[in-house]
Amino acid sequence: MYKKRLIEILILIIAAIIIILFADHSKPKIKKTYKEAELVPVNEHKIEYGIIVDSLIIYKNKVKRNQFLSEILLKYKVDYPTIDLLAKMSKPVFDVRRIRTGNNYTVLYSNDSLQKVQYFIYERSPTSYIVYDLRDTLQIFSGEKEIDIKIKTTSGIINSSLWNAIKNNKTDPNLANELSEIYAWTIDFFGIQKGDKYKIIYEELFVDERSIGIGKVLASRFYHAGNGFYAFYFVQDSIGDYFDDEANSMRRTFLKAPLRFKRISSRFSNSRLHPILKIRRPHHGVDYAAAYGTPVHSVGDGMVIYAKHKGGNGNLIKIKHNGTYTTAYLHLSRYAKGIKPGVYVKQGDIIGYVGSTGLSTGPHLDFRFYRNGKAIDPLKVKSPPAKPVDSAYIKEYNLLKDGMMKELESI
Repeated sequence: MYKKRLIEILILIIAAIIIILFADHSKPKIKKTYKEAELVPVNEHKIEYGIIVDSLIIYKNKVKRNQFLSEILLKYKVDYPTIDLLAKMSKPVFDVRRIRTGNNYTVLYSNDSLQKVQYFIYERSPTSYIVYDLRDTLQIFSGEKEIDIKIKTTSGIINSSLWNAIKNNKTDPNLANELSEIYAWTIDFFGIQKGDKYKIIYEELFVDERSIGIGKVLASRFYHAGNGFYAFYFVQDSIGDYFDDEANSMRRTFLKAPLRFKRISSRFSNSRLHPILKIRRPHHGVDYAAAYGTPVHSVGDGMVIYAKHKGGNGNLIKIKHNGTYTTAYLHLSRYAKGIKPGVYVKQGDIIGYVGSTGLSTGPHLDFRFYRNGKAIDPLKVKSPPAKPVDSAYIKEYNLLKDGMMKELESI
């Protein structure tokens, strides 16, 4: 009996030892496996145009002159029936006939012995693209690249023109166009003087770490004729616009001029020697010398009341803005599409193009301004400002303005 009990105890001890040994042996395995799983790095896939391209061959190029979709894809052994189907399927998304010379495209094809085209991507612009999926089921869709916005600052002194000053400062010269738009109602850019200065806070846009141009001007101060003119971009009621340091709108009823960055060749006068007739007579307008075909803009909202050739005035447009003011645009080479009597135009709309029709020695625009039917000097017209910042947003605006003024001062 005693021996039997002793044997049972020994068996239990041996069994316990085996269980302990098994448990000790297996536990590290489980722990080790768990740790290894934790330490396995996550694969970072290379993605272009929303497509994982790790296992694909990538070929990039630009559309050549007179090159069409068929010529591009045939090079990569895409057959004619497939190309024809792609062109037809593409119409609701993009008309392949609008593929432009110089635009980028990318071909993605399989990295195997067949090297079959998987995708064709055409870039419509630096930010938008069209994807042609040539895999099992043909699909076509559009996409947009992510735009990275960086805030930049610049400043400069004008020696000749605003355009040259900005360009010489190695800054995007399109900023000159932006400033001319912002200050179109307050500064006569034909009268810019040597020594005028500017400070600008603006957005620069990047795609794939490459600059694609400028965004909005956020704030600026333009020093002209001894005065400083502020402009701040502010959004109220979901609409963004520019306001000055007193919260007044930068807009006015009329633009300062119907052209941009051109030379005044002749001013308003009651006695001017006519360059062709060689007699003195009134010249009740301002002549803007400009290249043939330069767009001419309406200086304000209004209705076209005249649009045809008129003797020495050449091709002429007259716009009635209200019961008081009318403007006229003379010597045009042609009219913009749709311009005819009875058409309503908005401020800034293109209404025609500079020419030399009628009695003219060269391409220019003769711009005239009438108040109650009487000609007045366009350069002396003063317009009341548009609506200022709403009182409900004035505190928010003042905070933005004060911060931006400090930033401008630090430039």
